[in-house]
Amino acid sequence: MTKSSRRKRFLTGENGFRLPPMVKRREKLIKIKRYWKVETLEEAYELNQKRANRIIGGMVWMKMGEKQFHTAIDLSDVVSSEIVENEEEFIIGAMTTLRDLECHEGIHKYTDGAVKESLRHIVGVQFRNVATVGGSIWGRFGFSDVLTMFLAMDTYVDLYKGGRVSLEAFSKMPYDKDILLNIVVKKNTMSLAYESMRNTKTDFPVLACAASVRPDEVLLSIGARPQKAVIIRANDTVMKIDRSEQEEFARALAVQVKAEISVGSNMRASAEYRRQLAGVLARRAVMKALVADEQKPMVITDTDTLQTKGGEQIC
Repeated sequence: MTKSSRRKRFLTGENGFRLPPMVKRREKLIKIKRYWKVETLEEAYELNQKRANRIIGGMVWMKMGEKQFHTAIDLSDVVSSEIVENEEEFIIGAMTTLRDLECHEGIHKYTDGAVKESLRHIVGVQFRNVATVGGSIWGRFGFSDVLTMFLAMDTYVDLYKGGRVSLEAFSKMPYDKDILLNIVVKKNTMSLAYESMRNTKTDFPVLACAASVRPDEVLLSIGARPQKAVIIRANDTVMKIDRSEQEEFARALAVQVKAEISVGSNMRASAEYRRQLAGVLARRAVMKALVADEQKPMVITDTDTLQTKGGEQIC
């Protein structure tokens, strides 16, 4: 028997040859019976009410695993894939790709580069050219850098039937059959920073943290706990510390985070490791945001009062 014929019999399982696990394992694929590109939002909504149908975005996460759908609903003709900026807000269409978000100059400037930092580790450019912002936000995944980052801003979502809802409230809502149209970021005064820890460069984060320093409050969005991101606001004790004492302020907030954060264990890290890491990333992110806040120019809020970015009255 030749070497090639022995190999063939081994791989096919002939004459009692045992197949190795990697050969025996059935390949997992998503199966879709019908693809439908809708012409109106109402048509999409009606189709989506059927349990066997699914709305598709970039398909980079949905295709993982073995699933069967009757109808894949394509929203590309009825939901925007553009980012519209005006004086008050950014309106990000749900079909906008992560790469377009990453490269948007207005968002990069407004967020002090935090959005770009939150996205640059997500697999690779080819992946971010396909994955959509709407899919990332709607999924409310525990590992989501996108959700963690947007929770730190004054963010809302526009739903077809549900109207405008704050992202913080939306992240706690159960999954339903509504349609996500836009993600809206209000241009409120704040400084932002993003930090994450990963075992390898393009892996899911072990823990992620976005800091938001505002005139009246400081908050942190902490994700990959491994549960979905949550918001922790600086308590009264921390807020009494002068923000010019950046190191002291950041350390006090880190202590609060370690005491309040709820974390769990998975294959990437233990709960105790995540608790310690939460304090470290919180301190780093807050320090970066405080430095950015200090460097921003003063703004005039009315004709009589000149204020700094942090809200301190000058005259």
